[in-house]
Amino acid sequence: MASIPRRRFLQSTLLGGAAALLPRSAARATGEGGSGAPGLRIATFRADLTPPIGHPLCGGWISPATEVLDPLEAVGFVILGAGAPQVVCAIDWTGVLNAEHLAWREAIARAVGTTPDRVALQCVHQHDAPFVCFRADELLRPYGFAVADRAFVTAMRDRLAAAAGASLAAARPLTHVARGAAPVEQIAGNRRVLLDAAGKVVRMRGSSCRDAELIALPEGLIDPQLRTVAFYSGETRVAACHYYACHPMSHYGKGRVSSDYVGLARRRRQQEDPGCLHLYFTGAAGDISAGKYNDGSMEARGRLTERLHRAMLRAEESLQPRPLQRVRWSTRDILPPPDPSFTPAQLRAQLADPSKTQVLRSIAAMRLSWRDRVESGLPICVSALHLDDISLLHLPAESFVEYQLLAQGVSPDRFVATAAYGDGGPWYLPTKPEYPKGGYEVSVAFCDPVVDDILTVAIRGVLAGAA
Repeated sequence: MASIPRRRFLQSTLLGGAAALLPRSAARATGEGGSGAPGLRIATFRADLTPPIGHPLCGGWISPATEVLDPLEAVGFVILGAGAPQVVCAIDWTGVLNAEHLAWREAIARAVGTTPDRVALQCVHQHDAPFVCFRADELLRPYGFAVADRAFVTAMRDRLAAAAGASLAAARPLTHVARGAAPVEQIAGNRRVLLDAAGKVVRMRGSSCRDAELIALPEGLIDPQLRTVAFYSGETRVAACHYYACHPMSHYGKGRVSSDYVGLARRRRQQEDPGCLHLYFTGAAGDISAGKYNDGSMEARGRLTERLHRAMLRAEESLQPRPLQRVRWSTRDILPPPDPSFTPAQLRAQLADPSKTQVLRSIAAMRLSWRDRVESGLPICVSALHLDDISLLHLPAESFVEYQLLAQGVSPDRFVATAAYGDGGPWYLPTKPEYPKGGYEVSVAFCDPVVDDILTVAIRGVLAGAA
């Protein structure tokens, strides 16, 4: 696999004196360029990434694929004429982690003639789908477990890159952009709403829930808005990107491959509006799920699909295309340190312990993979595509919704649409105040709490790159 040069890191003082590892380039936006509408073009692409029967799903945590309810896709667009090409892509997979995430961005970049830092690859994060980390797979194989099939994953990477490259021949003038929003009713609820007297999370309200006590609790902190950003070539709408922050699962774990309610809603819009490519991005939903309104039944999946589809339509109704004057791309590299309470020796012992469940051994392998990645110096790229007063923000992993709300708050004059679940290496990314509360999300957060300071600085930095 090709790789970028490993960068030297230094200790930086961030937000009140918190020490964190950041690259020397973190204080500047990288890969920016291009302003002015003349010569802008847009190309759209899609590729089928459905796994074969028998392939592991969700990294082997659940039953492997036994049937396909609906296909998994990658959909994306390329903007040309604003410096080197810029690519934004959503894929119906659980996650692409660490070196593999870079490898996918490198393959797409080669295909369209750009650099990997100008490619945003965001997973939608459905669970009846592949979850990719080759390093974790190497660690687990000796114990009889598999994360993903390397040959299949590589073939899908190359298929997607080829689709992106081939799309350039049909690129159209990009003349207008529009933004819209609508509230989503009865889907999202915060997962961390049941606390004890000490402020600790007692139980999680998951993607589906039948616990009357948890269901009765308020929605809690969410972002209720679905945001849509659309691109036009003259009067023709070419692509529409829909963003909403909620875990994208209604039910999963039976081996039935599906893009779930978010993919079904997107596909319905695609069928209704075939001349426009519709994309769906899961926002910062690390602590958000549909459990308050979802009992895990097929009927509930249908209701969630209908509610999300309705919000997409309402957001599109508010679109008012305006001439696109300026396109910019900005990035910040980050590399948050791992949680020091898990030592390599402890993790290797957990990985090798036959009394531990496959899930616990897989988590150990994933944690070790993250530690290896940090030691190698391979950063995470946080990026944003700026379109006049609109910013499309691309965050890593399972970022908490607070980061999305922060992004909107620090740029009140901009329309910020957030896609999380980019590079999934660090797993959950809670905010610093959430770490002492514990709970599932904190238990599978691979980074030290200083990640809050690091990611906050990166968010502010890439949004400042719009100027």
